[in-house]
Amino acid sequence: MSSLELTGWRRKSGWWGIRNHVLVLPTNAAADLAAGRIAEGMAGVRAVAHQWEDAGDDRDRERILRTLAGFSSNPNVAVALVLGITQDDREIAERIAATGAAVEFMAMADHRGTNGSVEAGRRVASGLADRAAALEREPMPISDLILGLECGGSDALSGITANPALGIASDRLVELGGTSVLAETSELIGAEHLLAARAVSPEVARRVIEVVHAFELAILELGVDIRGAQPAPGNIEGGLTTIEEKSLGAAKKGGDAPVSGVTDFAIRPATKGLYIMDTPGHDIEQMTGMVAGGCQIAVFTTGRGTPTGCAIAPVIKVATNTAIFNRMRLDLDLNAGAILDGDETLPSMGARIFDEIVRVVNGGLTSSERRGNHEFAISRTSYPVPA
Repeated sequence: MSSLELTGWRRKSGWWGIRNHVLVLPTNAAADLAAGRIAEGMAGVRAVAHQWEDAGDDRDRERILRTLAGFSSNPNVAVALVLGITQDDREIAERIAATGAAVEFMAMADHRGTNGSVEAGRRVASGLADRAAALEREPMPISDLILGLECGGSDALSGITANPALGIASDRLVELGGTSVLAETSELIGAEHLLAARAVSPEVARRVIEVVHAFELAILELGVDIRGAQPAPGNIEGGLTTIEEKSLGAAKKGGDAPVSGVTDFAIRPATKGLYIMDTPGHDIEQMTGMVAGGCQIAVFTTGRGTPTGCAIAPVIKVATNTAIFNRMRLDLDLNAGAILDGDETLPSMGARIFDEIVRVVNGGLTSSERRGNHEFAISRTSYPVPA
């Protein structure tokens, strides 16, 4: 198989998956326990848990429903089993079905509560897993790959080694007709003008500036000015001094490609190319948002050893320095610290990351998959006020 031959599963939605999971999704936090027990120990079946309860008047309701439905309709999911409390909880399943993705719905009230739902759900999930396992990989066009770009636990070397090397890999994917998604709006503050200058149109340039400045304004309204400061203790310990310094390094993950567009949280890019997704800086929330927005795979650079993964999408972890790679070898996949050691150059490391993306797309496991990292978190813009 040559380095550019990819295989995957073509879904009825028209999208391509690189994994073939059955996902059990609880619609409410009250169904978390049952969802987890349905998936427990079952090959090919994954479950996620969250703390949301649909009260109907939540100002983030649309954002949360979009995230849950988008995550479950990611093409890495062969079929989603949505677990509600009653039949009134069908909305997420209906949203998934509207995308063309496969979905089944169960209401716990129809199965005598938790124990009955687990028993019935395991039978259903087992059948769905058998159905998914019968599907075969097919040649997949690289132009249908959407790559998530993320960094977390950054250090002073992130913008020198791993991030620009990832940018080289991202540029190659975009040149081949694929899509990359650059997230973490909070970590673009101070670099927004450079990204806007690469926009494909004045409208996209304005949107880049608007999104970053809107986030900064929201922080200012809390009485905090983060320009010239670095609020994350881990980043300080890693050698970063200001948010601008971190942002200039973080933006390098997007390489030099033109910015094709800006998308809201958990919304799939409308075209090909490099996109910016408006996400928070929280590692797990942004990973959830990118996967809910169609990313089948992510590359995550880290100078502090952040072990974040995802239940349904492989996450390639790239160390920024050799010391952290050696300390956390089982949690990381590649060592961009080799650039400083003289064993790699930026171009060669970028090529190595791209080759690793191809290997993983074609079924190779990442460290986070082998460990079973299934982190999941819902991003909010507001929180309900207690009555």
